[in-house]
Amino acid sequence: MRYRTLGSSDLEVSEIALGSWLTYSGGIEAEATRACTEAAFDAGITFFDTANVYGRGAAESAWGDILSAHPRDSYVLATKVWGRMSEDPADQGLSADQIARQIDASLRRLRTDHVDVYYAHRFDTSVPLEDTIEGFQKVVEQGKARYLGFSEWTTEQIRAALDIAGPGLFVASQPQYSMLWQAPEAGLFELCAANGISHAVWSPLAQGVLTGKYEPGQAVPEGSRFASDSMSDARDLVYNEANLQAVQRLLPIAEGLGIDVATLALAWVLRRGEVASAITGASRPGQVHANAAASGVTLSEDVLAAVDEALGSAPVTGPRLAANAAEGVTRR
Repeated sequence: MRYRTLGSSDLEVSEIALGSWLTYSGGIEAEATRACTEAAFDAGITFFDTANVYGRGAAESAWGDILSAHPRDSYVLATKVWGRMSEDPADQGLSADQIARQIDASLRRLRTDHVDVYYAHRFDTSVPLEDTIEGFQKVVEQGKARYLGFSEWTTEQIRAALDIAGPGLFVASQPQYSMLWQAPEAGLFELCAANGISHAVWSPLAQGVLTGKYEPGQAVPEGSRFASDSMSDARDLVYNEANLQAVQRLLPIAEGLGIDVATLALAWVLRRGEVASAITGASRPGQVHANAAASGVTLSEDVLAAVDEALGSAPVTGPRLAANAAEGVTRR
């Protein structure tokens, strides 16, 4: 496993991170969660990513139980705030009061006195940005988070935050980024690099499409993640015939390198120096080790050119960061 510095922080994070979105929030049994987490440590993965809204605290609680058995300085822990945490519609967002409540609740579930990175899970257009910045600054001042980040903020929103807080408050960005979703290359990477912010990217395997397990011309398999109504947006974005055909063209490239297409996809993401880590999910320890094997794999210019040709017009590019990214910025 190789490690990279996260933005302007002093955090060294593993190139492959373990995430907990669809699995450790209730998608798999507790013992499988433990096995995957321990496999991560065995593979040299030290970066663990969760959020308060994953299972409304379930993922944080699962890792609180498991990670508390490891020395706190042996891993880098990130969580997020923004989504609704109860049936109360007001129990969400990025007001200073909500941030203060949610960081304390996250720390209790995670069984720690601080997280290393605290992300704004999305942008909150319903409160003044100054209020959000003030809430996050207080979390850092109180020692409850070492560093801050944001996920799926547009370049406009990031610039507005930097205008208020100045450089140095945020060190991490968490955008969706993969061979099939290249939108962050259109301005986000450049802006963040200029301000000491690097990226821990989510969905580098395009929700599993880049593993090659889905074949063109077939309906969404029953029981797969894409069959769930909650995955309808992702299904429309990445599970489509153009993408499935593109993956088939990537398979011989990976085979020629003696690796699988998932390893190729992760190495492709990590080719960018702006990317500090690729967040991967796993339901079995073997998947953890397979993902970890992508760290340190380098791709030649010839291979990168072949990948571009294979992808053709499949990738999503341009200024959009995500389908649900709001462009508005609420200011006092």
